[in-house]
Amino acid sequence: MTDEQESEVCLGTVDTEAVQSKANLVEKAKKIGFKSAEIDELKRLYPDLKRTTSNLFLLILPAFLATGCVLTTLDVDTRGKQPIPSKLVREMESKSMSPSDPILVRIFKQESELEVWKRDKSGKMALLKTYPMCRWSGKLGPKKKTGDRQAPEGIYHVSASMLNPKSKYHLSFNLGYPNRLESALGYTGDALMVHGACSSSGCFAITDEAVGEVYAVAREALKGEQNSFQVQSFPFRMTPENMAKNSSDPNYRFWQDIKVAYDFFEIKKRQPSVSYCGGRYVFETGPLSSANPLAVCPAIGISDPQVLAKLIEDDEKINTLLRTGEVTIAYQYSDGGMHPAFRRQLKLTGAKTLAKRTSFSAVPISRPNAALSDPYSPSIE
Repeated sequence: MTDEQESEVCLGTVDTEAVQSKANLVEKAKKIGFKSAEIDELKRLYPDLKRTTSNLFLLILPAFLATGCVLTTLDVDTRGKQPIPSKLVREMESKSMSPSDPILVRIFKQESELEVWKRDKSGKMALLKTYPMCRWSGKLGPKKKTGDRQAPEGIYHVSASMLNPKSKYHLSFNLGYPNRLESALGYTGDALMVHGACSSSGCFAITDEAVGEVYAVAREALKGEQNSFQVQSFPFRMTPENMAKNSSDPNYRFWQDIKVAYDFFEIKKRQPSVSYCGGRYVFETGPLSSANPLAVCPAIGISDPQVLAKLIEDDEKINTLLRTGEVTIAYQYSDGGMHPAFRRQLKLTGAKTLAKRTSFSAVPISRPNAALSDPYSPSIE
């Protein structure tokens, strides 16, 4: 029996014309093994997918792979090939963007949000979409060693080779931790990702549906003029209020360094150039005399007057907040965070239901009790 004949036995006699109604969609999908609940879930996860039985087969190919009922010539997972949803393409068009225009990603732990920015026709980056983050693990602060459950903080660059279309969390891209600075500092760990589902052990989980969008946007941008896109991972939005609130944290000096990248992007709407010296990040300095991230920094400063003025202004605000005592207590974490929208769902419906809503394969929610309690305000004695 040929591969093609074997496929026909698996699928039955199913044609590939467009399905015109919900009733026909259900009827034809059932012919290739779908249950009604699975069909509804597929329509929720892939609302822009053309309703043909051939496309439905492509979506459940992983299930056929698991059962052995699969055509060897189609033994390729197509999750990573799904197009950008048409609604998001229309959003790009309304903002004078195209799918091939460069992107930049910003992550904020405390707010549990991931932003995708894209260059518009002005040549500057503009916000395309903000995604609520379902789960991240650890506490505020950078990752330093394998097994510490910390999600990384810093500046990373993601190339096409770092996209993973076969992730066990639907789709993912590797942040590239440890970067050159982190390696020089002796930090350990690997495979730190942005991925689907709602489970984290050092990664950023944004649900299967959301990562499908972000992955497709990143893939198309990397097909254009962009060889890699920058990911800026921050502990929080780096406002004077948040900086003052966390001024006693051991990571505060590190946060002051990466705040320069945050302020630069806020003002210039383009990604800053990144260098390392003295065991820390430096930005927009031009080439340094030494490639060693631990080498003593030369006499460098903030070259852009607008960015410098913003840093000085924010420092004054931080000092005023600390001097007057107008600072709320910093949040504490037992293990990571979850966006309030998902936390409400977790509280109302439970972990199993939320797992089904955030993951096509119902990947369990990681440490749901911690997700319900974090962040919390420490008691004052």
